[in-house]
Formats: sequence, structure tokens, C-alpha cells
Amino acid sequence: MVVHPLISVALCNIFNFLAGFLTSLFLGVQLESYESCRVKKFSQVIVNNTAMLAWCANPLCSVEPTGSKEEQLSLISWNIDGLDGDEQPERARSLCSYLTDVCVSRCVSHGVCLMVCVSRCVSPPGGQDGYFTMMLLKKSRLRLLDHHILNFSKSRMMRNLLVAQVEFEGQKLSLMTSHFESCKVNSAERMRQLRLVMKAMSQAPDDQTVLFGGDTNLRDHEVAAVGLPGNVVDLWEQLGEPEKCRYTWDTRANTNNEIKFKCQFRFDRVYLRRASGDGVLQLEPRSMALIGLEKLRCGLFTSDHWGIYSTFSVTRT
Repeated sequence: MVVHPLISVALCNIFNFLAGFLTSLFLGVQLESYESCRVKKFSQVIVNNTAMLAWCANPLCSVEPTGSKEEQLSLISWNIDGLDGDEQPERARSLCSYLTDVCVSRCVSHGVCLMVCVSRCVSPPGGQDGYFTMMLLKKSRLRLLDHHILNFSKSRMMRNLLVAQVEFEGQKLSLMTSHFESCKVNSAERMRQLRLVMKAMSQAPDDQTVLFGGDTNLRDHEVAAVGLPGNVVDLWEQLGEPEKCRYTWDTRANTNNEIKFKCQFRFDRVYLRRASGDGVLQLEPRSMALIGLEKLRCGLFTSDHWGIYSTFSVTRT
């Protein structure tokens, strides 16, 4: 099996995990319970709050070998919870152990700050100020052609959609990432954001494969109410709904935030729209696993979310 150093989508709501750790909750939003949100003022300046979409080289967790010599690429989608100020250095080291082809260096900016070394990556950001997302694209395998931001005009949490057009082996791919509106009370806005993303995926050129990954905060009934276009698939569903990969936010197993109420949600999701036409690049889902399940020496997990590790076979029609 040949693994291309292409895609390890580390879609991480790291909010400064790699760009400056902050201890305040994002926009001062404090979860009193996951059923409601209370907005309060906060006094810290937010700089370079980032969610990161990183495309790296090697398989980042153990996956049973298929015995096939086909090309394969891997993807990681992970909310890193960088606003949690506890044990940041050890959690950052754990994160970097997964992102094996992304180098980090240490600098100082509003406390502990780890910056992604971009000597081997190009990193289109989803904004310049406050909260924004970011992709890391490995230069040796991907060429960034263009990128743009679709703002969610009704978002109260500065959420948007980052879209990057890249070239891989002469074929264009469309990569998308976002962090949807949080909290149960924002269901209507979250569903509106899902509709916008599905529209963007569906309207991409037919000869391009489209991949979206992110912390959607979606509940299953919200997805059912919106519906997915016929040409877009949920990776987890496509792979047979593996139970061990169902919940990416699991307060029964993950004790990072010491949340008293126990619940499980499949907040983090990966969507695929296949390309069509002769000679186009096709990505076929092969496997999925959760990462970050190991408790660190400090007693915390890398994040309050589990990461999604997926692999795809690469073929041409």
C-alpha cells in the first residue's frame, strides 16, 4: 500500500492551540449546560484564533493493512479545544505526534504559543482577526490554486466556510472546512449553515472531488430536517456506521472539561462529493477510526473531542 503525503485533514477548532493559547471561552460563550448558552463579556484580546485543516503525509494511527498496493490518502478532522488552558504544552506535543509532517516551533504571544512551521506547507486562513479557520497544505503534494471565504452572515460566533482549490497530480480538488454555530439554542442557524455548505459542495465543478470536514455541532435530527444532496455522502454512513466511530464528543469517556451531565454526540463530520467524468480523480472511502483516545500523563486527553482519522483509495475513472 502506497500512502501519499497528501491529506491528513486536521480540522481542528484549535482556537489558538497552534497560534496562541487563550484561557477565555470563545466570544465569552460559557456552556451552563449543553442545552443553553450564556454570553458574558471577556477582557482578553483574541489574536489568531484558528481552526486548522492540515494535510500531512503518513498514516497517523494504526489501521489494519488492506494488502492492496493501491494509492491511498489519509484525512484527520479534529476539534483541538485550544481555549482550554490546562496542560497546554503536553497536549500540544500529543497533537504534534499525530501531525507527523507538520513542524512546530515555540514562540510567545498571549502566553504559550506554538506556531505551525510553514516551510513545507502553505496555509490559507479563513480570516485575519478574531476567530477563523485555516488549512495546512503540504507543498510537496498539493499546489494551492485559490481560496476564498464564505461568511455566514447571520452567525453570532464569527463562523464561516473556508474553501480552497488545490491541484494534486494534475487534478483539481475542492477542500472545505468550517466550525458551525454551537449550542442547542442555535439549531436554526446551524441548519442554515449546513444548507450553505451543501449548496457549495453541490455547485462545485463536476470534475472536482469535494471534501468537507469540521466540527458541525449537528444533531442527527437537524441533518434529517435539512437533508443531504444526492451526490453528497456522509463518510461515517458510507463506511457502514461503525459504532466505535460514532461519537466524537463524548462526556462519558472524555473527562477534560469535567462536565457533570453525560452525553454523546457526533458533532465532527466528514462529507464527500465524488467527481464525475472521464479520467477524473476519484476518492473512495476505505476506513475510519477515532484518535486522541489515550489519556496523557498529565491526566487529560489531547482535546475534549476525539479526532476522526479516515483513509481513501485514489483512482482515476
